Amino acid sequence: MRKRIFEIIETAKDNDKVSSIYDAVMLLAIIISIIPLGFKQSFPIFHYTDLITTTLFIIDYFLRLITADYKLKERSAVAFVKYPFTPWAIIDLVSILPSLTVLNPGFKLFRLFRIIRTLRVLRVFKAFRYSKSIKIIARVIKNSRGPLMAVCTLAICYILISALVIFNVEADSFDTLFDAIYWATVSLTTVGYGDIYPITTAGRVITMISSVFGIAVVALPAGVITAGYLEALTESKKEQDKSDLSKS
Repeated sequence: MRKRIFEIIETAKDNDKVSSIYDAVMLLAIIISIIPLGFKQSFPIFHYTDLITTTLFIIDYFLRLITADYKLKERSAVAFVKYPFTPWAIIDLVSILPSLTVLNPGFKLFRLFRIIRTLRVLRVFKAFRYSKSIKIIARVIKNSRGPLMAVCTLAICYILISALVIFNVEADSFDTLFDAIYWATVSLTTVGYGDIYPITTAGRVITMISSVFGIAVVALPAGVITAGYLEALTESKKEQDKSDLSKS
């Protein structure tokens, strides 16, 4: 019985309709639970949606707790103790804290924790667990973590250097170094928001040079991931061909 519950809530298979329905219901509950964040005033219906979604989250947490030994692959007693301290269990527990606002309006401070519940949307990706494309992308990112880390380091250096240069050249336009870092960051992928910009000729020249280098920095990770993806696709096709050949 517990094993079947675990299969429903955690390991959705292509032919497991019950698990797919469970995923859809939980995703719908997550979306409904964060709708009140888009309104400044509270409506009576929000009270009832809070009660329903909070109940679903509590049930979900309880089901995951009683099947923790299947998830962690350890003895029941050990798994039950370790599970509450796993990342997803902490997110689940924190997502239930806003229910205090339903039980007692005085606990409105806990409504801040509701935003963490949006992280549960990431669980929708378990529906793609058996998708070859998703597995390939995950493997590409994992195998390319070295080059990607190097690109991230280069981007940080670019931002800091650009910020330091523009801060010293455009002292009148940038009051603090943080303003310069903000400008360099938004200018990395866009032309900026227009709230802070250089006004001198030297500053504008630096901006043009910075923008050119920024384009190169942004293009690097795309190239790394694309190359890795094509390589992974080739390997995957070879493995599929070998599998088909062995079956025949």
